[in-house]
Amino acid sequence: MGALIFILALGFFIFLLISIWKVYEKAGRKGWESIIPIYNTWVFAEIVGKPGWMGLLLLIPYVGIIFSIYLLYLLAKSFGKDVLFALGLIFFGFIFFPILAFGDAKYQGPPKDDIMGKIEE
Repeated sequence: MGALIFILALGFFIFLLISIWKVYEKAGRKGWESIIPIYNTWVFAEIVGKPGWMGLLLLIPYVGIIFSIYLLYLLAKSFGKDVLFALGLIFFGFIFFPILAFGDAKYQGPPKDDIMGKIEE
């Protein structure tokens, strides 16, 4: 029974890994950038229009939680999705990342404005 649970969990993990890989590719980045620890946070920040070093804020306890919510909101906006989709990414990422990866969503670039104010162009 334990081996079956392990195999199912491993399959689920691989499916999520592929989903995030596809999201990076849709955003015009290389998929392998999503699997390199620490570097993937740098690239994630760049995908949503923030300087790469801001992705490193995800590694700081407590700050990382708040900032990851903000970056997931920006990711949803980057794909033309609304706040409800961002909430889906935050609370049900295991469902919404595959929707983003395999659905018809197109990367539109970083949002022109965000909840923190205007992004300089």
